[in-house]
Amino acid sequence: MKVVGKESKSAFIAKDGSEIIELFKSERMSLAEATVYKETKRHFHNTSEELYHILGGKGVMEIEGEKKDVSVGDTVVILPKEKHRIFTAKKVRFLCLCSPPYSDEDTVLE
Repeated sequence: MKVVGKESKSAFIAKDGSEIIELFKSERMSLAEATVYKETKRHFHNTSEELYHILGGKGVMEIEGEKKDVSVGDTVVILPKEKHRIFTAKKVRFLCLCSPPYSDEDTVLE
């Protein structure tokens, strides 16, 4: 059994501008807790499919120009090559599951 404690991880700023704590990473997937204080830069991933599960706050998710309000309990599906960003008036915190795992090399800024 493998149990990973969040307190043992350090935050970093991802290429899109979000604050990330990577909780787990394997060859097939990664799980991170992300915090956005204003907005992420519009971007896409060539190979990764992402799930955002909102843990705290609320915001607006934009995928391929379509915008929807998101809040605690919502899960957003983002397919490879879909241009996306999330923005908020205050702060939004979410889990981000990526398969294959997140990498800056797979992230293309608009």
